[in-house]
Amino acid sequence: MKFFIDTADVAEIKEVNAMGLLDGVTTNPSLVAKTGRKFKDVLLEICDIVKGPVSAEVTSTDYAGMLKEAHEFAALRTNIVIKVPLIPEGLKVVKTLTGEGIKTNVTLCFSPTQALLAAKAGATYISPFVGRIDDIADAGMDLVAKICKIYRNYGYTTEVLVASVRGPMHVVEAAELGAHVVTCPFGVLKQLTQHPLTDIGLAKFLKDWEKVPK
Repeated sequence: MKFFIDTADVAEIKEVNAMGLLDGVTTNPSLVAKTGRKFKDVLLEICDIVKGPVSAEVTSTDYAGMLKEAHEFAALRTNIVIKVPLIPEGLKVVKTLTGEGIKTNVTLCFSPTQALLAAKAGATYISPFVGRIDDIADAGMDLVAKICKIYRNYGYTTEVLVASVRGPMHVVEAAELGAHVVTCPFGVLKQLTQHPLTDIGLAKFLKDWEKVPK
């Protein structure tokens, strides 16, 4: 399974990349706004750090506007993936971009039918938002299971990119279900390295090392 980081914070990206964990980056307007920087400046710096896919989200909602933004982003770097909302106009954009050889990440997916349509349109990635589904007292990972099954049934090449990840168990369940990618906030990626028995064991080893004659 591939690990993406869901952030526009360059310092976080550098730290995770240094651990050898980073396969790609997902951004969105909300994450970029937190940086207080110009979107293209942030995007270019991220692409200089990460050689894998970097998702850049369009903000228009009409076909012509989205397509214009998509072409502008795609021209910046070869590893940029265009993030498109799962709306009818967005599916038209995905079909056009796929025909042009430009990769897409269809975002804000909340149902199996939406995921099916995105795959048929030729999406490179589909992003089900599991945490937001959990927030309304439904089971986000059930959606991932259904999407994975549907894609296997029909041989779709669209990769399932599990988004809105809130904790390590989302990552574990995504891996068990066979999802291709998880995109996690920096805090969740750090949690994946942690276990109390690791801390206890390391403390004991260091204490015993102090007893070894030097």
